[in-house]
Amino acid sequence: MSKSAPADAARGNLVDRYAPAAALPYLRMARIDRPIGWWLLLLPCWWSSVLAAAAAEKPPNLLHLLLFLIGAIAMRGAGSTWNDIIDRDLDGSVERTRNRPLPAGQISVTQAMLSAGALSFIGLLVLLSFNGFAIILGFVSLIPVAIYPFMKRLTDYPQAVLGLAFAWGALMGWACFAGALGLAPVLLYVATILWVIGYDTIYAIQDIEDDGIVGIRSTALRFGERSPALIAGCYLGAVTLMGAALIIADADPPSWLGLIGFALHLCWQVTRVNPQDGPGALRLFKSNRDAGLILFAGLLVDCLT
Repeated sequence: MSKSAPADAARGNLVDRYAPAAALPYLRMARIDRPIGWWLLLLPCWWSSVLAAAAAEKPPNLLHLLLFLIGAIAMRGAGSTWNDIIDRDLDGSVERTRNRPLPAGQISVTQAMLSAGALSFIGLLVLLSFNGFAIILGFVSLIPVAIYPFMKRLTDYPQAVLGLAFAWGALMGWACFAGALGLAPVLLYVATILWVIGYDTIYAIQDIEDDGIVGIRSTALRFGERSPALIAGCYLGAVTLMGAALIIADADPPSWLGLIGFALHLCWQVTRVNPQDGPGALRLFKSNRDAGLILFAGLLVDCLT
């Protein structure tokens, strides 16, 4: 890993190994070297899309699943770049983020804004391929995305605002498939918000010490040693509401098996959360991709059978 690479990037990742030097700061700023972000943005889209298909007793829309993948990578990159623009001064005071391209002086604010614009344009092209209702819904999602970077200065619960943004796919998948919403995707959305609050509290454990010094607020800092209890409560609420969504969607056993596997994975996380272990928190946070894929697998099998 390059000496100037962000601290939470995996060693030997493909970006650091193969990307041209001129492109490296842009790819790092878009978190292409850290794919967990776009996975966590993508998975609620996939859950919702295949659950809508299963409820309608239709096969999954594979084109939608592919478009969600492209859109998640692009919009994760655009959102991360926007976040870095707003947080460039704070990031320079935090050990984990001081090597990000903006605080490290590898890229200018103007270049970052142009990069965010290009990524947003890709996301727009993806969005415009869906139905009118989904397009409007997609534009509304920009509200929590825009305000999130400011929330860590204003509230101890910025993770809740992040949840509003990262869970939006739980609405989009259904809207793109069905052209409307219902109670099932709304419950799935609220459940996903709780999941996001839980896993992002785990993520924030890495920065408790630095955040307290520079004035960044988070649920991890607010709850401290009680953070595992908050995470457990969020995860319990998420699983419960997901179960309610499955009931309303008349899901079959494969979906329930997926939810059980998802719940067991979250239980495993809670038993291993340690507010004093930053590196361990990062590993647990990243494991949420696997938890989400377990649920998706169950939903997909349900949809295909």
